[in-house]
Amino acid sequence: MKVDVLLGLQWGDEGKGKIVDVLTPKYDIIARFQGGPNAGHTLEFEGIKHVLNTIPSGIFREGVKNLIGNGVVIDPVLFQKELEKLIPFNIDYKNRLVISKKAHLILPTHRLLDAASETAKGKNKIGSTKHIDILNHFEGFEYNLAELEGPFMEGIETLKTLQAVDSEHYLNDALKAGKRILAEGAQGTMLDIDFGTYPFVTSSNTVTAGTCTGLGIAPSKIGNVIGIFKAYCTRVGSGPFPTELDNEVGELIRKQGFEFGATTGRARRCGWIDIPALKYAIMINGVTELNMMKSDVLDCFETINVCTHYIINGEKMDYFPYDVNDVEVTPVLEEVKAWNTDLTKLTSYNDAPKELKDYVTYLERILEVPITIVSVGPDRTQTLETKI
Repeated sequence: MKVDVLLGLQWGDEGKGKIVDVLTPKYDIIARFQGGPNAGHTLEFEGIKHVLNTIPSGIFREGVKNLIGNGVVIDPVLFQKELEKLIPFNIDYKNRLVISKKAHLILPTHRLLDAASETAKGKNKIGSTKHIDILNHFEGFEYNLAELEGPFMEGIETLKTLQAVDSEHYLNDALKAGKRILAEGAQGTMLDIDFGTYPFVTSSNTVTAGTCTGLGIAPSKIGNVIGIFKAYCTRVGSGPFPTELDNEVGELIRKQGFEFGATTGRARRCGWIDIPALKYAIMINGVTELNMMKSDVLDCFETINVCTHYIINGEKMDYFPYDVNDVEVTPVLEEVKAWNTDLTKLTSYNDAPKELKDYVTYLERILEVPITIVSVGPDRTQTLETKI
């Protein structure tokens, strides 16, 4: 048995939570291998929207264990609130959820340091490694540590009620016993600390290799790698975004796709699909199959564009360059006929409009990886298998 991996191929927010929820019945264990409480995974079913941050997206299915791996960062205060949101739905999380003993904790002082550094960026040098000493270096930053300690300790007590395991043994023993495991990533490939658009990245390895360090799984134990991408592209915050549409078209995509952060509510930048960046992500991760999300967001378009190459310093390039932050990138766009019809009522890929199927075939040819799932809405039922 091997561990399958599901991760994002763009700048996060691709719809990983939905697909994990859809695929969970095929697995015995869903294991989060990195990320923290700022990673929002949205799931929707039976008319209710659920947002998870730290908890794996298989938590709503019975008979499946959900593991928070050693590569995950837990904020006990926010984690307790996340658990409380499950209570009205009678989710037996104490039996469905296990936590690695090696998972990291966010302390109250970490939160204060975050706030202090944002308040006084660039003004002070930090010369000590003790939390309180560091805080004292930020002039004019007032804080009340005692105020934060109460909720933190309450969160710790809640954590103690859950099963803590030596997760590397737990998972490898499960593999030996023939259990099926799906590793769930957070954020996206282009935010990877090493292979993303540094310095506009997250603090962990979001790529397939992060599964090994985030769960204690050997590289030889990696099975299928499922890469999730949107039919277009989005990005939150600063950083390069070659296909960005800073115009009414981008605004329309944002409105149609409700492109606002599940956790922060921040508006996402929107643009056309970026093939050089996708090919790069597929290469880095060893992707074996693709899932295309939010196809329905493009329902209102008669034509859409695909970025096939970049023009950088007068040179046409078909790959994602290291120095993308420092150069002017002009996307080379190819116009494609869109479906211009409502996809949300589809229940079978066979009934999909020819233009959608042509778009899928077109992307498969360029990316050289099969697209096995096309999502046509936020609900778990709005998920079409293409290879039946």
